Amino acid sequence: MKPRKTTKVDPLELLEAVRDLTPLDKTVTIMEVCGTHTMAIGKSGMRQLLPPNLKLVSGPGCPVCVTHEAEVETFLHLAQHENVILATFGDLMRVPGQSSSLAQARAQGARVIVVYSTLEALKLARLYPDREVVFLGVGFETTAPTVAMSIMQASKERIANYSVYSMHKLVPPAIEALLSQGEVKIDGFLCPGHVSTIIGTKPYEPAAQKYNKPCVITGFDIEDILQALIMLLTQIKERRCEVQNQYVRGVNSQGNMSALGVLQEVFEVADAFWRGFGTIYASGLKLRERYQEYDALSRFEVPHFDFGKSVNACSCGDILKGKMIPPECRLYKRACTPAKPRGPCMVSSEGACAAYYRFEEFGG
Repeated sequence: MKPRKTTKVDPLELLEAVRDLTPLDKTVTIMEVCGTHTMAIGKSGMRQLLPPNLKLVSGPGCPVCVTHEAEVETFLHLAQHENVILATFGDLMRVPGQSSSLAQARAQGARVIVVYSTLEALKLARLYPDREVVFLGVGFETTAPTVAMSIMQASKERIANYSVYSMHKLVPPAIEALLSQGEVKIDGFLCPGHVSTIIGTKPYEPAAQKYNKPCVITGFDIEDILQALIMLLTQIKERRCEVQNQYVRGVNSQGNMSALGVLQEVFEVADAFWRGFGTIYASGLKLRERYQEYDALSRFEVPHFDFGKSVNACSCGDILKGKMIPPECRLYKRACTPAKPRGPCMVSSEGACAAYYRFEEFGG
């Protein structure tokens, strides 16, 4: 069978089409919800090439960034247990809490191990049966199915020393919360490709139908993003508000039914706290009652930490809502750098501040 031919799209032609579609008489603000999009846009230098009245602002699309300091304090509390091994993805290590970070806790002797998959966390539980292995479940719909599978596997193997602290969050409710709060003028959304491979296209419909905001799901190549901007600007020009799918090679309308089935089996929807937003109704995932024995918060007593305040004066919350861009934060490149971060947006590989610091030329 001969390989199917593909048509190469010239990014310069796409950029010209974006310029032609951008209205001359008003500012158009598009939010890229996903942190991977933020990184791709920064790396490409796209912001500097777009018309000055076409603004791209970052949104709450980085799970590490929307994790609150009080949740980091919970991590640190769990790490203090003598028989606990904390398993975590690497981005969480340097996120500042109200008192410390996981990296500092490990330097002081806590057993904190960076893993690259939930399979590695389960392996730790098998290797150290006399220890409690707690996996820190921070992520969106993309990674939550893998965590659910690890819990199902632990149940199947009767691994009694494995548990998960679930801080999983759901992206569409955050978009609705952003729109309902009405603090930022947003004309359209670039919706995340990775999340959408799991959930499909329908969960974004309230943003389009209830709040009259066009949405386009897109991939991560520069051509993908430019094509998605063309689709959004066309909707705006034609006064349409629909959910469109540019990322057809990775996303279908129904999503990944197998992954959704695993999520449904292990988790149920719950309220969740988001940095910058507060509590968002039905935006998180907690373990179902039949899997409660694998819920870390059911195994360990955790004190109440104050979600009402931020101790480090960073502006990550406003950046995640699109109220400001990183260079507008008074700590950016001064008291807050990748070497000494004050907030998670400078720590995470998908954080807006990290993207601006690394790629953007202005604001320094």
